Amino acid sequence: MKMEAMSKQGGQGQFNELRVKRGRKPEGHRNKKDGKRYWLTPPELMKALKKEFKFTVDACPYPRPKGFCGLKAKWGKSTYVNPPFFGPTAWVRKAIEEHKNGKTVVMVFPTDKWIHYFLKAGAELRSLGDVRWHSIENGKPGPGIGRYTMAFILRGKR
Repeated sequence: MKMEAMSKQGGQGQFNELRVKRGRKPEGHRNKKDGKRYWLTPPELMKALKKEFKFTVDACPYPRPKGFCGLKAKWGKSTYVNPPFFGPTAWVRKAIEEHKNGKTVVMVFPTDKWIHYFLKAGAELRSLGDVRWHSIENGKPGPGIGRYTMAFILRGKR
């Protein structure tokens, strides 16, 4: 779906669902259809990203056209992806698949601030996979935590 077409449909693109946790209630009105809150990419951020990457497709448009599924659709030469905040794995796999076909994909997703502190400090990132940490009681490996572990490396001066 072309970005221009989405704009004509009244959407400024990209939305994301926010699940309310721990009693926190973000500002905004609940959607009348499903009672959830949806959030659009801030216009100034979207404008800057569009200028740099010249998006031709929005994989998660708002409003979403009837029957449209960004995970099944072919993505364009340059695609913006603001996936649901829960369960991003399918979107990541799709982004990698499209990238292997020579396409540019910009996927936005919230991360913890401390990760950005490492990146700003120039850290190298290295995936260690699903580490099977060893028990302090018997030294044997556990079953793994089901999540991959990332090493953040800040090298000293040589």
